[in-house]
Parts: sequence; C-alpha cells; structure tokens
Amino acid sequence: MKKGIVSVVVALSFMVCAATASFACTGTVKAVDGTKVTVTCEDGKDVTAEGAAKVGDKVTVTDGKIAAGKKKAAIEGC
Repeated sequence: MKKGIVSVVVALSFMVCAATASFACTGTVKAVDGTKVTVTCEDGKDVTAEGAAKVGDKVTVTDGKIAAGKKKAAIEGC
C-alpha cells in the first residue's frame, strides 16, 4: 500500500515538473541583444528567449526559443 502511494506521488511530481518546463507564451518582442530576445507576454510577464526577431514582432516562446507568429493569409478577389 505504501509503495503504491509513493509511486503515485513520484509520478505526479514528474508530471508537474514536465508541465512547467514546457512553458509557452505569445507576445511582442520588447528588446533584442544579439540572439537573446526579451518578449512581453500577453499576461504582462517578460520572458527572455533565444532566436532571431526584430523589436515589435509578434512571436511565440516555447521552451526558451522563439518562433515567428502566424501571418494572416491574404484574401484574393477583394
């Protein structure tokens, strides 16, 4: 019985650690210093990540790296 409880506690703690390690946010680039980019997330937090972007770009930060935000598709025929 005690081994089962300990196993469940260890498994839950591993899942919590894995969830926080895969932090992601979407926001606007605030500052660029070489490959280090400071991003202000939508919730107001500043996050530092690695990557290439310009000040003002909308990016997504995942696992400490940045990816360019999605661009809107052009509508033809308007």
